[in-house]
Amino acid sequence: MAKVLSANLGYPRIGEKREWKKALEQFWAAKISKDEFLETIRGLRLSYLRKQKEIGVDLIPVGDFSLYDHVLDTAVLFGLIPERFDKGEKEISLETYFSIARGNKDAEASEMTKWFDTNYHYIVPEISNETKPRITENRLLTLFNEAKQELGITAKPVIVGPVTLLKLSKGYDRNHFQTLLDSLIPLYIQVLSELKNAGAEWVQIDEPILAKTLPSEDVAVFQDVYQAIKEGVPDLKLLLQTYFEAVDDYEEVIKLPVDGLGLDFVYGKKANLEAIKAFAFPQDKVLAAGVIDGRNIWKNNLAATFAELETLLAAVGGRDKLWVTPSSSLLHVPVTVASEKELDPVLKNALSFADQKLSEAVTLAKGLNEGKDSIEVQLEKNRVDLDALQQSAHRNNKEVQKELNHLGSDLPTRPGSYKLRQQIQEDAFHLPLLPTTTIGSFPQTQEVRQARRNLRRGEWTKEQYDQFIRNETAKWINIQEDIGIDVLVHGEFERNDMVEYFGEKLAGFAFTRFGWVQSYGSRCVKPPLIFGDVAWTAPLTVEESAYAQSLTRKPVKGMLTGPVTIYNWSFVRNDISQADVFNQIALALRKEIHALEEADIRMIQVDEPALREGLPLKEEKKANYLHRAVYAFRLATSFVNNDTQIHTHMCYSEFDEIIEAIDALDTDVISIEAARSHGEIISTFEDFKYKKGIGLGVYDIHSPRIPSVDEMKSYAERALQVLDPKIFWINPDCGLKTRRPEEAIPALKNMVEAAQEVRAELGDKVGR
Repeated sequence: MAKVLSANLGYPRIGEKREWKKALEQFWAAKISKDEFLETIRGLRLSYLRKQKEIGVDLIPVGDFSLYDHVLDTAVLFGLIPERFDKGEKEISLETYFSIARGNKDAEASEMTKWFDTNYHYIVPEISNETKPRITENRLLTLFNEAKQELGITAKPVIVGPVTLLKLSKGYDRNHFQTLLDSLIPLYIQVLSELKNAGAEWVQIDEPILAKTLPSEDVAVFQDVYQAIKEGVPDLKLLLQTYFEAVDDYEEVIKLPVDGLGLDFVYGKKANLEAIKAFAFPQDKVLAAGVIDGRNIWKNNLAATFAELETLLAAVGGRDKLWVTPSSSLLHVPVTVASEKELDPVLKNALSFADQKLSEAVTLAKGLNEGKDSIEVQLEKNRVDLDALQQSAHRNNKEVQKELNHLGSDLPTRPGSYKLRQQIQEDAFHLPLLPTTTIGSFPQTQEVRQARRNLRRGEWTKEQYDQFIRNETAKWINIQEDIGIDVLVHGEFERNDMVEYFGEKLAGFAFTRFGWVQSYGSRCVKPPLIFGDVAWTAPLTVEESAYAQSLTRKPVKGMLTGPVTIYNWSFVRNDISQADVFNQIALALRKEIHALEEADIRMIQVDEPALREGLPLKEEKKANYLHRAVYAFRLATSFVNNDTQIHTHMCYSEFDEIIEAIDALDTDVISIEAARSHGEIISTFEDFKYKKGIGLGVYDIHSPRIPSVDEMKSYAERALQVLDPKIFWINPDCGLKTRRPEEAIPALKNMVEAAQEVRAELGDKVGR
């Protein structure tokens, strides 16, 4: 009998307790052999497949698992190896694979940037016009056979599609796109043919680029690509998977020669439903309905979703034409709620991580197949759990709601213009030309992490821990002064994470113990849960900042994470608007900034590294998001005195489309990544004349390599071709938390020396 199937699009790689991360880092540190590493990884990979089978998922993916990044995997599969790493290997070694991602002593890592509008970051493939794609190893075939032979699973292989792969790549002339695409298509056909011969029935080809606003000529490309692929493997069923938003060109996409289409009915729900209503859904295709939120951690409203699925079932024309899936890969959520033993039951009962989301998909498919009565118990428990959280005091803070209601619509403004503030601050701080600073954090050594564990386990008292933090702070204040840095930071040794630390001290947040997700490579983060009304209850950072400032005559920056980044790097409640949550956080930070000013901290950095990461994929939604972001930032910062210098920091280089919003933040100094992207951001300032303080990072902190003085000078000198030296600062790309002291200190010394040399070369040309 035909039935609705449950399907998964991708499973978290990291393991319930981050076993994947630990194996990677042990291998990189040469603590385990290659064979031990690969055997550990194989065991993890099989355990993930086994768990999905036990949950009851009908279609289980392979190829979603990665040793670092799935985009890198696809690039390597097709031999898209940057020239500086290409050793002519037939099959790419682990050494080469990890060098592309992390760099090595001889070469810089490939660029890393965000995966659409998520908090995951992928390795950007580098392709030249001369690149000749080739198949290095059909890893999908290996993984498919492994699942079949070891667990009896006929899996659904997953691969990034050719159009998305090329659109996300860099280094080639855009007029060379079609040539590269033509060379890739036969290789995709070969990979897919080998999978078909091995027994694969469905292959999921991810083309999330379709969720962006595309020119008409790009949409036309898809018809040619998938016509060629379908003709090359006519007997293999192809699922064209989209996610993160609705498909703009629905009428054209449903005509593509594929056997199924995956659509996002969470983040693209309204537009995708309207498209199906207006243009129907083809009766010869399967609809993979992404109705389970793959990017947030709340239980699905099962009753409402079941009703939506009934509508979709009628539209597709039969149970065998509908799959119930997450809206995207579950890479973006933690593994399981089952590991969380300490959460408030009202909150815990409303949570759904990867395993629970798959169970929700299985439950909904069962209800569609066997009737709603067959899942009535689950529906009722779901309703009770969600209602309990909604009615709790956490979501009904009258004082916070009163503050929100009193906000006006006009942008908050500083008391003085930037020009006035600049003069006042120059007189107050007496900084040299091209002042040097860092972004905030210093190495979180094993000793720092052990101290935090000692406190958490009760092995240290709070007093012992606080003294340790003061000692580390004093040590690094001295190191900075010895190096010659002009504006210092306290090092953030007390902070486990730049968002979690603040959430722990604000009302409305909760924290999991094992709620980790992958950010990039082995870097995992444990996002806070913003589940209630956010409120400031006591100072968050004043004690540490004031102590550091007491140790030196140089200015020490107070360090805060901004409202938009706290939002974008958290799992956020979905019952109120984004603007309301932005502004709740901003109002709390406003009180903290006031407390820092009261403690005579005159430089305050409010970091917004994730501001661009939250930029919507659809052009028509971007302006409203940016307005909300600027409003929240200025709500937090605009009230300060003219002699208080507001800094901010942002990561990654694609700032062209938000440069006006960056300017509108009205900060006194902004620092932006430049070295990781090899200085590409600098071209933005050729077109936009930025007149406030700015530091374009002169070295990439994501790699262990120590850049030379000349290399850092080159970035500074290139930036000074388009920026006024009077506004230019010298700093690293990002914080130094992940670097070791023996990497950070020499690099900072080189940075200061580079600044001094450039300063000397400018000589009398510029007066401060």
